[in-house]
Amino acid sequence: MKNEKIRLQKFLSQNGVCSRRKAEEYILSGKVKINGRKAEIGQSVDPKRDKVTLHGKLVAVKDTKVYIMLNKPRGYVTTLSDEFGRKTVLTLVKGVGERVFPVGRLDKDSEGLLIMTNDGELSNLLTHPKSNVNKVYKVTVGGEVTDQMIETLSSGVVIDGRKTKPCDVYIMEKKTDRTVLGFIIHEGRNRQIRKMCDSVGLKVLRLKRVEIAGVKLGGLKLGDWRPLNERELTRLQNISKSEN
Repeated sequence: MKNEKIRLQKFLSQNGVCSRRKAEEYILSGKVKINGRKAEIGQSVDPKRDKVTLHGKLVAVKDTKVYIMLNKPRGYVTTLSDEFGRKTVLTLVKGVGERVFPVGRLDKDSEGLLIMTNDGELSNLLTHPKSNVNKVYKVTVGGEVTDQMIETLSSGVVIDGRKTKPCDVYIMEKKTDRTVLGFIIHEGRNRQIRKMCDSVGLKVLRLKRVEIAGVKLGGLKLGDWRPLNERELTRLQNISKSEN
């Protein structure tokens, strides 16, 4: 039977180690070895025969792919470990049975839908800028929101020296001292919505992600998780395949 070899970068990505770009950095810096020998860019491996190590630790082949959604509460960071000792989302998904990691990020003060998996390839494709994946947020801000603010946010504002892509922003609910906005964005920049609101003088009081690529949080309780169903997984896989 013919050996099925794959590129080393893809192997590391598929098994949830890192992105393909990060894999190249590890390989170039000599941190990756194949069967005890220093790896080189361009090499391929047979997952069934070759032993790949990173930082001296064996990279385990992930045969079972897991896909879940978590309703992340505020106060948790979306890193696998935190040097400041803050709570991470991994503590909320201990019963999954496999080690999973977040697809994209959701900052500590935000809540809502977070997709987690051990499928690095799917994760990388969904978070790649070219994918233009829709993400829907429910954002509560202080005070009144003017039509000019909505127009400015929708057309794009400059944050961190770069203008955001056009997006959909609309008023969901008006209260005496606050306004609830809906945001549909196609980027995943660090604290993007908070910085966008700040640029027009709006203070975010609460930020909740409710949908990613048509996969909706629904009635999942805060702090709970569940596996993605077949329809949801197919939707995500179809989006990523269109970018291949």
